Amino acid sequence: MRYRAPWWLPGGHAQTIWPALHGRSGDLSGLSYRRERWTTPDEDFVDVDWLDGPATAPLLVLFHGLEGSSGSHYALALGRWAQARGCGLAVAHFRGCSGEINRAPRAYHSGDFEEIGWILARLRARRTGPLYAVGVSLGGNALLRWAQEAGGTAASVVRALASVSAPVDLAASGQAIGRGLNRQVYTRMFLKTMKPKALQKLAQFPGLFDARALHAAQDLYDFDNVFTAPLHGFKDTRDYWQRASAKPRLADIRLPALVVNALNDPFVPASSLPRQSEVGLHVHLWQPQQGGHAGFMAGPPPGQLNTLPETVGGWLLAHT
Repeated sequence: MRYRAPWWLPGGHAQTIWPALHGRSGDLSGLSYRRERWTTPDEDFVDVDWLDGPATAPLLVLFHGLEGSSGSHYALALGRWAQARGCGLAVAHFRGCSGEINRAPRAYHSGDFEEIGWILARLRARRTGPLYAVGVSLGGNALLRWAQEAGGTAASVVRALASVSAPVDLAASGQAIGRGLNRQVYTRMFLKTMKPKALQKLAQFPGLFDARALHAAQDLYDFDNVFTAPLHGFKDTRDYWQRASAKPRLADIRLPALVVNALNDPFVPASSLPRQSEVGLHVHLWQPQQGGHAGFMAGPPPGQLNTLPETVGGWLLAHT
């Protein structure tokens, strides 16, 4: 596996931001999804967007990143790649990320392996073809956590999985995104949508959390302390980041898993990434020097988003 960023897109920030902007506004934006709404065991719902393929064809299941959706650039690029190869794609939205606030007090988080397990089990039960799972950023960490918890049973659900740009050490990434330019760009971007969603949740369930503390939150650490951690059974942000991080248990994974992280990812520090000697026999690490966060754009301006689908999709489908 090799990747080198185009000359006209230098640095981790450019390689992160430009693909996200171009991918949503370029020729990938014309994909037409079919939506299904599933009722969860706790009487909430999740929305799954489909690009259908034959029932016996391979199905790629995508779990998006923080505040992502089926409209995220990486979802659109993977969808176009899957369609061209006769595969299906199912984009499973975390709760509250499909354009409508969910019904339950809970939302979603970086270690949401129980939700992923329920979604994958339901897909496995209704499909005859092979399943492959892909998680990007937050979804990548949560997918790895599912594989760790599932242990030897994971391979009976999916044949292989891939994690892309996952913050497998949440404390390291949380600290990185809360500093300097990252704080001014990415933290602001995430909080711009996360705070209103949280306040919608408070309107549904008065007293769920302290509204003043939420308004005062200036970074993801503060937001998680007020909202994410207590709503999902964690003591505080430190407890959440420690228990939800996939890095400490990568050696527990018992099916083929590709873990992709660019070394210049602005908010997944290279120093926090695992080494091959730490991850066991089933996990393959690909850590190119460039690529940014879920970027990996290629070609002349304005660029193409085919590197991740071709590399990750090709690796997955090789496990037949």
